Amino acid sequence: MMTAARSADSGLAGPGELDRYPFADAPAVDRVGVPVWEGADPELGRVGRRTAGSRGRGLHGQLVQQLGQMIVSGDLGADRPLVPEEIGQRFEVSRTVVRESLRVLEAKGLVSARPNVGTRVRPVSDWNLLDPDIIEWRAFGPQRDDQRRELSELRWTIEPLAARLAAGHGRDDVQQRLGDMVEIMGHAMAQGDALTYSRADTEFHALLIQVSGNRMLEHLSGIVSAALQVSGGPVTGCDRPTEVSLAHHGRIVDALAAADGGAAEAAMRQLLTVHPEVERVVPAPREH
Repeated sequence: MMTAARSADSGLAGPGELDRYPFADAPAVDRVGVPVWEGADPELGRVGRRTAGSRGRGLHGQLVQQLGQMIVSGDLGADRPLVPEEIGQRFEVSRTVVRESLRVLEAKGLVSARPNVGTRVRPVSDWNLLDPDIIEWRAFGPQRDDQRRELSELRWTIEPLAARLAAGHGRDDVQQRLGDMVEIMGHAMAQGDALTYSRADTEFHALLIQVSGNRMLEHLSGIVSAALQVSGGPVTGCDRPTEVSLAHHGRIVDALAAADGGAAEAAMRQLLTVHPEVERVVPAPREH
C-alpha cells in the first residue's frame, strides 16, 4: 500500500509528487495474464523478462507480484507447500530473492511458514485485504467483481465523512493544492490525457482524506488510492472523466474553502454515485 499514499516503488504518484509529471505522454503498459504454475512457458516463467506489471521493483518485487497474483487467483492453493527451491528454479531467481519474497507475502497474510510443515498459502480470512497490492491482485483476478464492488462500498463510507471533516480544517495550502489538482484534471481532460487525469484524481482523494483530522481515516488513504488505480470496475464520477465529475471535484474544493462540511459531504456523495447505465453497487442514501 503502506497506509497513506503508495510508496515510490509502487509507480504511483503520492501527494505532492504530481508536479514532477508534466502532462504525461507515457504509454500505458498492458497487463500480462497470471501465469500457470505447472507447464508454464519458460519465457513467461522467467521473472527477469516479465516487466509488465512489475513497476520497476527488480527481481524481488517482480517475484512478489507473480506469486501474489498466483495465490490470489487460486493458481497456488493450500493443497501444496511452496518449496523455495522449486520457486527458484521455476522463475530462475536466487534463494535469497525467493526467501525475501515469501517474507513479504507472509507479512501480507497470504502465506505462513512453520517448522516441519513448510510455507503454505493461508485462507482468505487471514489475508490483509486492505493491503493495496492485494486489492490490485484481487481486482485483476477471478474475484474482480467482488473486489470492485467492495471498494466502491468502502469508498462510499470513507470519503463523504472525510470530506465533511476536512471542511473543518481551514488550511489554505491544502485547499490550494486541491484546487491545483482540479485545474490539472480539467486541462488533462481537455487534452485527452488520461494518465495525468488519473494521477491528479488520485492525489486529490488521498490528500482530502489525509487532512480530515482523523488519523484512523488517514491510514485508509492508500486504499482509496488503490481503488482509483483499478480500472474497469463500476463507473463513478472518478472513473469516467466528464465535465460533471470535474464540477463535483470543484464543488468539494469550494465547500472546503467555505468550511461547509455538509456541502462537502454532499458533493462527494454525488461524485461517488454510480452512473445510471451501470448497475448500482453503492447503497442509496437513506431517507430520514
